[in-house]
Parts: sequence; C-alpha cells; structure tokens
Amino acid sequence: MYEKTLSELSLSEQSQALESGELSSVELTQTYLERIKQLDSDYNSYITVTEELALTQAKEADERRAAGDATALTGIPVAHKDLFCTEGVKTTCGSNILDNFVAPYESTVTRKFKEASAVMLGKTNMDEFAMGSSNENSHYGAVKNPWDTKAIPGGSSGGSAAAVAARLAAGATGTDTGGSIRQPASHCGITGLKPTYGRVSRYGMIAYASSLDQAGPMAQTAEDCALMLNTMAGFDHRDSTCMDREVPDYTATLNDSLEGMTIGLPKEYFSTGLDAAVEQRIRDAVAEYEKLGARVKEVSLPNLELSIPSYYVIAPAEASTNLSRFDGARFGHRCDNPADLMDMYKRSRSEGFGEEVKRRILVGTYALSAGYYDAYYRKAQQIRRMIRDDFMNAFEQCDIIMGPNAPTPAFNIGEKSDDPVAMYLSDIYTLSVNLAGLPGMSVPAGIVEGRPVGLQMIGRHFDESRLLNAAHRFQQATDFHKASPFKA
Repeated sequence: MYEKTLSELSLSEQSQALESGELSSVELTQTYLERIKQLDSDYNSYITVTEELALTQAKEADERRAAGDATALTGIPVAHKDLFCTEGVKTTCGSNILDNFVAPYESTVTRKFKEASAVMLGKTNMDEFAMGSSNENSHYGAVKNPWDTKAIPGGSSGGSAAAVAARLAAGATGTDTGGSIRQPASHCGITGLKPTYGRVSRYGMIAYASSLDQAGPMAQTAEDCALMLNTMAGFDHRDSTCMDREVPDYTATLNDSLEGMTIGLPKEYFSTGLDAAVEQRIRDAVAEYEKLGARVKEVSLPNLELSIPSYYVIAPAEASTNLSRFDGARFGHRCDNPADLMDMYKRSRSEGFGEEVKRRILVGTYALSAGYYDAYYRKAQQIRRMIRDDFMNAFEQCDIIMGPNAPTPAFNIGEKSDDPVAMYLSDIYTLSVNLAGLPGMSVPAGIVEGRPVGLQMIGRHFDESRLLNAAHRFQQATDFHKASPFKA
C-alpha cells in the first residue's frame, strides 16, 4: 500500500497528525528544510530560508500544542511571499533596490501566522514588486516550474506556487494584483484563492497597485486554503481599505451540497485565443459540477476586452506613485559617490529597479501627468466601473462564474520576454476580477502536454465560503489536486 511521505501530506492532514501526536512540528519542519536544501536549487523558489528561526518556532509550537493551546496551523511549516514585511528577516520584494532591507516591523498577515504558531520556512521568490506574469522579472533569477523546469511557474507569486507544488512548503502566502495567485496556482497545479478586496489586511505588504493588491492563501487543496484564510482574514485598523465584517469559519461550509447552484460561463472566456485543449479541460470540469447537481448558464461580460488596457493604466499609475519612495534617500539602494542630489536619485533608481519596473513607472507617470490624467487615468477608472457592473449583472443570473485562468498552459521561460503585450495578454481572464474587487480562485483541472491547467472560479463580494465549498466538493469528486510533479 502506498504511504505518503510527510511532505506529501496536505496541510490539513499534517494538522491532524500533529493534533494526534503522530508527528511533531520539529520533525515536520526538518523534513521540509532538508527538501529545500536538496531540491530548491532546481526551482529557485526561495530567496531567503530561515532555518534557525523555523526550528525555534517549531520547538515553540510543539510546546504550545503540548500545553493544549493549539490552533489548526500550530506547527505547520509555511512560506511567505517576499513582499510581506517580517521583523528581523530580509524583505526584498524581488528587487535589487531592497536587497538589504530588513523590516523593523511585522505585516498583519505574517503576524497572524506567528500568533497561530505557524512555522516560517522562509521568503519566496517573486517578480520584482509583483510586476509580471511569468516570474522572470526577479533580481534573484527566474523561478522554474516543478512540472517542467523549462517552463515558467506563472507570476508574480511563482515562488510560492513552485514551493507548494514541489512540496517545499505545506502552504504559502501570495498576493494577487491582476491574477498573481490564480495564474501561478493554475500553472503549478495547486489551489489558490484571491479574497475580496478588503477581506485581508494589506498592512505591511509592500504595495504595487494599492486599489488592486490583495493577499491570499496557496496550498494543495481548498480545505487547506480555508484553514489559512481563517487565520489571514479580518479587520485591521492599520489598513484603511480593510473591511470591518465578520469572518465566517471557512471550513464549516466546505461540504455543503452544490445541488441547484447555477454556474455562469461567460461566452467571452471561450473565444479566440483560448487553447483548445485548455478549453476542453475547463468544460470537462464544469461537466463534473453538473454531476454534482449544479446548473450551467451562459452569461456575458461584454467589456472583458477592455480589462487589459484599463488595468495597464491604473496599475502602473499607482505603481509610479507607490515606488517614488524608493529613491536612495528615504528607502532603498543608494548609488556610490553621487555628484549631487539629482544624480543620486537618478542613479539609485536606475541601478535599483529592473526593466519591467522601469517600464511600468514610465507608463504610470505619463498617464498621471498634466494634460493626460483625464484622457487616460480617469477614462480607465470609468471602464473599471463598467467591468464591475458587468459582473453584477452576471451574478443576477448565476451564483458563481467559471472559466480558464490563462489562455494556455505554462509557456517556456524566455518565450515572451521580448514581447510585453503578448505577456500582458496571458492575464486576460484574471485582471477583470481585481478591477471589480471580487474573490477568485484556481483549482487544478487536468494536464495538457505535461503541464497543469486550472479552473478559475469567481464569486460575489465576500462570498469566499461559496468558492471554497465549490472547490472542495470538486476535489472530493476528482483527483487532479493530488497529482504532483513527482508522481504525475
């Protein structure tokens, strides 16, 4: 009989084993640290590994559990995307300009994991300042997809996705500004959830585009994501965009029946540009939902094609403002021997930022400049409202929207590096969800030419429970989420 190794256990299975006493957190943490040493040179999923801290936290977690004061995450080894500030640990945001930055305080998300006594294995690699669809834009090198190291893992939470897929962490945090949890989760064959904007505090997350950024969980299963979201969600007075709403127990409704649930399939998601094999996996997944009692209805999101141009005005505009603080004087890398103040600003930022970040700062600065604000930024915000209204109209006809996360499976590293527009088009199915502030999720739905494909699910605002319920029931009926690069 096949028996799972410790790292193959899902987060919820590990939690049960810790609770029963079959396993200690120290034992579990040592297993992951050993795997990281052995395997991560192939994937480059970590920027920083906090071995000594992890073992200390594991020992403390075992003591807390022995005292009868454990939570579901106590003793569970997780990784954090390297844009969450972690007190006393380097936080680089994947950028040379923050290469030596050690945060003097803790982000709310990582603080909550600490309070639950989860173990931090380290900080995961990412596209610089979360700008990218492929995780090729990190100062620390590209992350490689564990399913095929010639392929990208997806961006910008590609390090977190690769770490979970390669069983180098039980779960990981990610952030999603235009699809950066869902798209890498899809490409790496794991489960990822982008909550509603405002559901999780952004305090201590280094900002890319403040009206779009949202933190969320990435793990093997929907049940694991529910356990993580139970810890992450909630009001935070230090984040003015965080919503003061009651947080439900996301595990309580996982097994609810899907009988009578209406699934909306936007016709714009199944048009030109979608790979035929990917489309078939998505339609097969939807057919599974029909077997579980759901009904399917075609809906329309008529302004979907406008999501890319509006996103690539709004996000760079906010980025150009957020990143102005990294100037070598207030924060970040400072050039050597500047001739004067202006020379210091110019050279510090030129040396510190990578090409994609510079491109977006220039685009954003232009869009916000005098004479162009009304023509570009204000117009983009008007389109954003139209996109939100499209979703609201669709949700009058259905309970949940489904479709692909990306037009194709993961492409090869370098394949689109010289064509930014082609790269941006890979996010066409995910950007609109961020513009509307809705929750979205990716669950594994099959394999195409050896590379995973994910089903995207979109819910109403603050309806994460329904998404997790739908994902969990799908995973009870299928085994796509159990496949791994090591036993596919």
